[in-house]
Amino acid sequence: MSVIVVGSMAFDAIETPFAKSNKIVGGAATYIAWSASNFTKPIQQISVVGGDFPQEELDMLEARGVQMEGVQRKKDKKSFFWSGKYHMDMNTRDTLETQLNVLEDFEPVVPASYQGADILMLGNLSPAVQLSVIEQLKEPPKLIVLDTMNFWMDTAMPELEKVLKEVDVLLVNDSEARQLSAQYSLVRAAREIMKMGPKFLVIKKGEHGALLFHGDHVFFAPALPLDEVFDPTGAGDTFAGGFVGYLDSTKDFSFEGMKSAIIIGSAIASFCVEKFGTTRLRELTKNTIDERVQQFVELVNFDIALV
Repeated sequence: MSVIVVGSMAFDAIETPFAKSNKIVGGAATYIAWSASNFTKPIQQISVVGGDFPQEELDMLEARGVQMEGVQRKKDKKSFFWSGKYHMDMNTRDTLETQLNVLEDFEPVVPASYQGADILMLGNLSPAVQLSVIEQLKEPPKLIVLDTMNFWMDTAMPELEKVLKEVDVLLVNDSEARQLSAQYSLVRAAREIMKMGPKFLVIKKGEHGALLFHGDHVFFAPALPLDEVFDPTGAGDTFAGGFVGYLDSTKDFSFEGMKSAIIIGSAIASFCVEKFGTTRLRELTKNTIDERVQQFVELVNFDIALV
């Protein structure tokens, strides 16, 4: 059992209507690894960091079963940095600053020890980088999961179309699904997107849950109603980590298996938003996760008598 995770390990500076952080550790691959390591090991990380990235962060992840052989360290450069400000609804945000730094010329290398992984999780990066990793794998993984965003649809659509033909599962939010498909109805959007290659499509809707599509089948997973959303940054990546980590632990890549994985991903993501950055993810135990998953089960479980 193993999951390759490709993505950024970076710094964020976040401002919400209720609080503001200094520069904190973030990045898609960081969130995915913290989340997935609750369910499976090893997590085989592929990323790049600068000399400013804290060694203790890498050490803590290694202690969780995250392998770092595929993480390049460029000591004379700075790590990727993103700064953003959330609106009052906490679903929309403005990017204040983006510094590509080490990501500007990142060329991932898949270590020999990573060959034969069961799942490849491609976090949000340039489609060219994502495709490069796929092409370096001598044996196709049993499952390839892709996350992408509007920016790549605007700037690298031909490359994104190539990657989509290679993946099994696509993770996007509702606005990204509409842009990619040129359809407003999410059901029609799903049909168009699955024609591009993915066999399964997960459309994330933030506080309104997530939809899973496969052929003519549709499943809806709610989001847990929370008293307070402290920081939504990384929630989608945390969802992805829980999703692939659980699937790797069960090896059930059917529609039924993915239904369970979406609930697990949603449960883990609901923890992420409770504190800045990865803080809450570091505190999780099996018991706290099990209790949160049970809350999801109770949220959607009901009996009804048809008359």
